[in-house]
Amino acid sequence: MASGKGNWIKGAIKKPGAFSSQAEKAGMSTAEFADEVTSNPKDYSDKTVKRAQLAKTLAGLRKKKKG
Repeated sequence: MASGKGNWIKGAIKKPGAFSSQAEKAGMSTAEFADEVTSNPKDYSDKTVKRAQLAKTLAGLRKKKKG
């Protein structure tokens, strides 16, 4: 079952590092930038909004795994 999780994550990440790069250019962490984008989706492209939603999902998975 664990391999199934990895497969959807690999499939969801089309350009690794792209969202992190956008966050860095905006002078924010990826979590801060994800919050900014999801709070103001009309100010960003659909692709950026989807990347922000994915970043939040992956961060949530990481938190669940830690404990």
